[in-house]
Amino acid sequence: MLGQKWLSTALNARTQGSGTEAIVFAHGYGTDQSIWDKITPFFAENYHVVLFDWPFSGAVKDESLYDPVKYSSYEAFADDLITLMDQMDLKDVTFLGHSMSGIIGCLASIKRPELFKRLILLGASPRYINTNDYEGGFTSSDIEQLLGNMESNYEKWASSFSLLAADPNNEPSVNKVQECFKRMRAEVAVSLAKTVFYSDYRDILEKVEIPCTIIQTSSDMVVPHSAALYMEKKIKGKVTMEVIDTIGHFPQLTAHLQLVDVLKGVLGFSLTQI
Repeated sequence: MLGQKWLSTALNARTQGSGTEAIVFAHGYGTDQSIWDKITPFFAENYHVVLFDWPFSGAVKDESLYDPVKYSSYEAFADDLITLMDQMDLKDVTFLGHSMSGIIGCLASIKRPELFKRLILLGASPRYINTNDYEGGFTSSDIEQLLGNMESNYEKWASSFSLLAADPNNEPSVNKVQECFKRMRAEVAVSLAKTVFYSDYRDILEKVEIPCTIIQTSSDMVVPHSAALYMEKKIKGKVTMEVIDTIGHFPQLTAHLQLVDVLKGVLGFSLTQI
């Protein structure tokens, strides 16, 4: 187990805002906490906002923190999240997890349900590869090709995947995603991509009892609507689903005002306008 104070420092954990109730923002694959910069100002007056970077992030200075063996599954990330929340004395939080962090939040909520009041799963998927009875969005050969492209020329892959993952018509958002991806070390990116794209957490969903809100965009090449519908059906706790009319996997960049509006409805109060 990582040292108490050391983990929050190593993961660049920080807080902002003056509210008593906490909202934890967790970024997804390849990015860092700056991905939330357009969103967090709307919450600072009403919430205790918590941000951090995962060990794989290019924003984390200590490169030894990411161990590919340790992080070959999401469980180690869930343990890190729990450790971080214990250190920061956080309980009964709203957890907003983007992409892989959505499922990490689900895992952590099964282990320590008292830490969570609500889960908000933004562009999350329990499995990316199709099976006979499940549409995850990718075939096995799609993933093999993706990993092959990453291994042969990571910089080129980061540029092309950013165009696909964000809205290609939204140049600042594409540039932001690309910049985050390129801050990641190539070997970390490939190792983590294997963890993410070969993961299958469909069987944990029936153990998630915390109220959940699933948020999808209307067109996400990383996570098809079918994966969100599967989660909605399988999660045991109360589930609602919201769809934001925008393209891509990063609505916090491409449609941040729409996302804030949805979050405002989920949280049930009027947020201060910026």
